[in-house]
Amino acid sequence: MFKNYLKVALRQLSKQKMYTAIKIGGFAFSIAACLLITLYIGNELSFDKSYPDASRIYRIVGAYNDGSIHEKGVDWPAVMAKTVKNNYPEVEKSGRLMPNSLFWGAGSNELKRADGVDNTHEDGFAYADQSLLEILKVPIVYGDLAHALSEPQTMVIAKSKADKYFPGQNPVGKVMYLNNNKSRPYKIGAVMQDFPETGHLHYNFLLTLTGVQFWNGEQETWGASNYSVYLLLKPGVNVSNLNKKITDGIIKGYYIPDLVRSGNKNAEKMSAMLNMYLQNVKDINLQSYDIHDGMSHGDIRFVWLFGAVSVFILLIACINFINLATAKSANRAKEVGLRKVVGSQRSGLINQFLTESLIYSFFSFILGLILAAMLLPYFNILASKTLTIPWLQWWFAPAIIVAAVIIGILAGIYPAFYLSGFKPVDVLKGKLATGSKSSALRNGLVVFQFTTSIILIISTVVIYNQMHYILNKKVGFDKDQVLMIQGTNTLENEVKSFKNELLKLSAVKSVTISDFLPVSGTKRNGNQFHNEGKEKLEAGTGGQFWDVDEDYIKTMGMTLVAGRNFSPNLKTDSQAVIINQAMAQKLGLKNPVGKRISNYGPAVPIIGVVKDFNFESLRDGLDPLVMHLSNSASIVSVKIKTDDVKSTLAQITATWKKFSPNQPIRYTFMDEQFANMYADVQRMGRIFTSFAVLAIIIACLGLFALAAFMAEQRSKEIGIRKVLGASIANITRLLSVDFVKLVFIAIIIASPIAWWAMNKWLQDFNASNRINISWWMFTLAGITAILIAVLTVSYQSIKAALMNPVKSLKAE
Repeated sequence: MFKNYLKVALRQLSKQKMYTAIKIGGFAFSIAACLLITLYIGNELSFDKSYPDASRIYRIVGAYNDGSIHEKGVDWPAVMAKTVKNNYPEVEKSGRLMPNSLFWGAGSNELKRADGVDNTHEDGFAYADQSLLEILKVPIVYGDLAHALSEPQTMVIAKSKADKYFPGQNPVGKVMYLNNNKSRPYKIGAVMQDFPETGHLHYNFLLTLTGVQFWNGEQETWGASNYSVYLLLKPGVNVSNLNKKITDGIIKGYYIPDLVRSGNKNAEKMSAMLNMYLQNVKDINLQSYDIHDGMSHGDIRFVWLFGAVSVFILLIACINFINLATAKSANRAKEVGLRKVVGSQRSGLINQFLTESLIYSFFSFILGLILAAMLLPYFNILASKTLTIPWLQWWFAPAIIVAAVIIGILAGIYPAFYLSGFKPVDVLKGKLATGSKSSALRNGLVVFQFTTSIILIISTVVIYNQMHYILNKKVGFDKDQVLMIQGTNTLENEVKSFKNELLKLSAVKSVTISDFLPVSGTKRNGNQFHNEGKEKLEAGTGGQFWDVDEDYIKTMGMTLVAGRNFSPNLKTDSQAVIINQAMAQKLGLKNPVGKRISNYGPAVPIIGVVKDFNFESLRDGLDPLVMHLSNSASIVSVKIKTDDVKSTLAQITATWKKFSPNQPIRYTFMDEQFANMYADVQRMGRIFTSFAVLAIIIACLGLFALAAFMAEQRSKEIGIRKVLGASIANITRLLSVDFVKLVFIAIIIASPIAWWAMNKWLQDFNASNRINISWWMFTLAGITAILIAVLTVSYQSIKAALMNPVKSLKAE
């Protein structure tokens, strides 16, 4: 019996080549998209699951809630890890991670072997406790996990770096220098396996915290927070209860008393604003979108979004199948009637039609897998991933087969019951001879297809406009033609001489020495500031404290709105500051020049106020900032005043080689670095564009086939109309207008849904840094959808209108 089902099904496929191609093609594209999105989602969900004790590993997160201000972070005092371990028996181990590039050694460095000559730039340095390695059970290639970071001045390096610097050797015990600093040699304590790509930690070099103290008392104070704290809990611990115990115990037992001892009058009020909780390591990648942790990670909201998009794209393809199967019902009606007359049961007919559906599904999956393999490199670029199709995994083939069966049954179940339900009497009397010219279900499914497509079009338009707004918004500084030369801290005392040599070049407008810059990947230093004399009376104002030189404001193209710039000729300026407008507002200073402010030390005078500029992502607002004269020399920024960039770069490189012949020059342009801050938004825009195009193509395939069928079914009517004088335009309009009406309905349904979704997405950006969703975006999407639909239908409409009426009427 199955052999007969198969034979009939294959005959149907070969008999209706165009409809078969559209059904299989639409299915194949949707399956390829679903497979790629499934790989993406699987990758995102697999993060940080490789640790043996992942279910018991947590990091401490702090939440601050004060009216409209809601912030979360993971930075804690150095003493936090020890305090939690000693006070809570539920905690088996605690360990710290300190990746803050504000401190020497963390972030990026120029690295070389002790017996080497040339420096090589390396990223991915962080300080870590020996206990952190034990909590994560980091796999060790060379050395001993138990003593890898137990001694001062030791470090653990990744295997890929060991192979780079010590090929074919066991480097344990070897010495390396950071930034040419021979007074602080680092001995390699162990070589670890590289952290997996599916993890939130991506460090290649872990420097020991054993014996480290960044300033006197730093390891004991509760007043400075720079460490992430990880905990290994004992089995069976109730995390919710522990969250409450830690919040009450740490905040009320340590933080508040410390504030009281320092004379803070608002200490008790702050206890109600602070909260602490533990975040499981497996949740860090997807559940940290609202946590300031300085790491790049995924977003569970995007996972849900992309999952929903893949389902909708698959539904669009299934709708094509259902629409075409029911629309072509008249062509199968006599077959069903005759089969029933000669004794076929309805169950047999259902099995026949489901077999056809399954064959469509299997062919579509085969083609879909081929398309997915071809599109994977493009998708990896699109999503910034390195995904691979798991061809050789034992579960892959069974999963594909099961999916093909499920999709085949789901797509074919309604047509199977619909077609098998025809009554032989009605069929043989000719009541179904003309087929189904209109169907509420079919129209509803077409509306659903175009509603989905229009939502994706509107979303793409909004995302691209937001991206254009961000990249072209005046951000308060001039990021164009600013060259950032990195790794200049190795020049040590010669960095100012290097700056002076650069200023001699005719193409150089100005130069500044500072690695505190208004783009990502540069230093940050959060402090608390007070008006003079009010340190113990008012809560401090949080803000950045940047080290700059006297040419910083000029090179960055910033604007002074009050006071003056730093002067190298005034020694007193080393004890003065320039603030931004946001800091003046937060401190309540209407005329700030001449006023004095403090941060953990003697008060200093304000000599100038700079116009606010965005130095963090435009998702955030304008934060308070204080600048003071100091040396922070790992980046030298050069403002170029020529269009001959190639020649200027050659001159700058030649100057660099005079000062550092054993270290290649590294540089980037500030506008590129600024754009990189929004790479995730650009990536989302490209993904939505791809999905929108795919959804429209699949929907139009179905529309094309439906238009062809309708033209075929109404061929006699068209012939009569042409005989009576109807023009080609009239016939085209006749066949197109019904489809255009459906697209109009889809526009009406899609517009409020798209507005709600995109308005929600724009909330991630600060109110002053986001676009308004405008009426023209919906109009553009609507016109696009209508034009695509009209062009798709018009081909079949014009073809039908041009047909000789004699051919369609000769049988009458």
